[in-house]
Amino acid sequence: MLKVGSVVVGVSDVPRAAAFWTEALGYVPRDALEDFWIVLVPADGATGVQLSLGLSETPVQERPRIHLDLYAGDAADQAAEVERLVSLGARRVDWDLYPEDADFVVLADPDGNRFCVIDTGHP
Repeated sequence: MLKVGSVVVGVSDVPRAAAFWTEALGYVPRDALEDFWIVLVPADGATGVQLSLGLSETPVQERPRIHLDLYAGDAADQAAEVERLVSLGARRVDWDLYPEDADFVVLADPDGNRFCVIDTGHP
């Protein structure tokens, strides 16, 4: 049976993206940082999905077909995590597709890649 081992994200600056995502997720580099590639893994050694960052010249999509959902425990945790991520270099995205009672906040990493912070306690 297959399982997801790594999610690969294209970035224009691998060291900058690695700095953001290691702080954002508490991950660490699996191997030495290269200018064009790095694989990040959970710092606690737990098995989990790796985040691979690869150098890309492809422009960022305004409405990407695939993105990361980061889970927060409740609305307060979500708000705190959004603020923490913004302080690390993420930016809020003016998303016109929010439903009336959204359980997610759309952000972009320093490269402009969209991701969501989800309030998993939302009914």
